[in-house]
Amino acid sequence: MPWFGGYAGAAVVKGGWKVLNGGGLMYQLVCHRRWDTAHITIIDIGTFILIAPLLGLLLGFTLMVIVYWVFRRASPSRVSTVFRKAQLVSAAAYSLGHGGNDAQKTAGIIAAVLMAGGYLKPDAEIPWWVVFSCYAAMGLGTMGGGWRIVKTMGQKICMLQPVNGFCAEVAGSITLFAATYLKIPVSTTHTITGAIVGVGCTRGLNAVKWGVAGRVVWAWILTIPITSGIAALLYFPLSRFIKF
Repeated sequence: MPWFGGYAGAAVVKGGWKVLNGGGLMYQLVCHRRWDTAHITIIDIGTFILIAPLLGLLLGFTLMVIVYWVFRRASPSRVSTVFRKAQLVSAAAYSLGHGGNDAQKTAGIIAAVLMAGGYLKPDAEIPWWVVFSCYAAMGLGTMGGGWRIVKTMGQKICMLQPVNGFCAEVAGSITLFAATYLKIPVSTTHTITGAIVGVGCTRGLNAVKWGVAGRVVWAWILTIPITSGIAALLYFPLSRFIKF
C-alpha cells in the first residue's frame, strides 16, 4: 500500500495530523470516470490489509478442496489439460480485479493532484488520458518488470500447477471484486499471496515455504511507514521550489 503511506505522509507534513480528518481519509474512488466519494478511515484500510489475505486464503483453500473432490476420479493429465485452458479465464478475471482496484487508486491520486492544482473541478469527469495512462502503465509495468514478483508468487511460496493457479486466481479475483464493490482499497499482492498460501495448505503445511511468506508479510508491514517517511522528506526540498 505505498500510495497510502506516501499520500498520508506528505499531507501530514503539510497540514498536520488534523488533515487526516481525526483518523480518516477522504478517499476518492474513480468509478466510470466520475468521482464516487466514500469516507474510508485508516482503521478500514488497516483492517482490510489483514482481511484481504485471510479471505483469499480461505477462498483459495475452499476452492481447492472442492476441485479436488469434483475431479477425484480424473487422471492428473486430464486435470492439467482442463485447468490449463480454464486458467485463461481465471487470469483474465484476476487481471480485471487488479485493474479495477489498484489502477483506480492511482487514477484517484492523479485526479486529486489535478484538482488541487485547479486543473480539474471536484464534480468533473476524470480525463480520459488519466484513466488510460493508469491502466496502460499497470499493464506495461507488469509485463516488463513484473517477472520477479510472478516468480515469487508462482514458484517460491509453493509450486503451482494449472489447477492450483486457477483456484488461487479465482479466490483473488473474488476478493478484489468484493473490495472494489465496497469501495475499499486493497493490495492485490496481499490478496493473491493469501490465496496461494490457502491453495498450498491443501497439500499440507510443509508444502508452503513459510520463510518466503514471512518476508512478504514484513514487506507489507514496512511499506507504509517507509513511503510515509520518503514523502515527508521529499516535501521539504520540493516546497522550496514549488508553492503548495
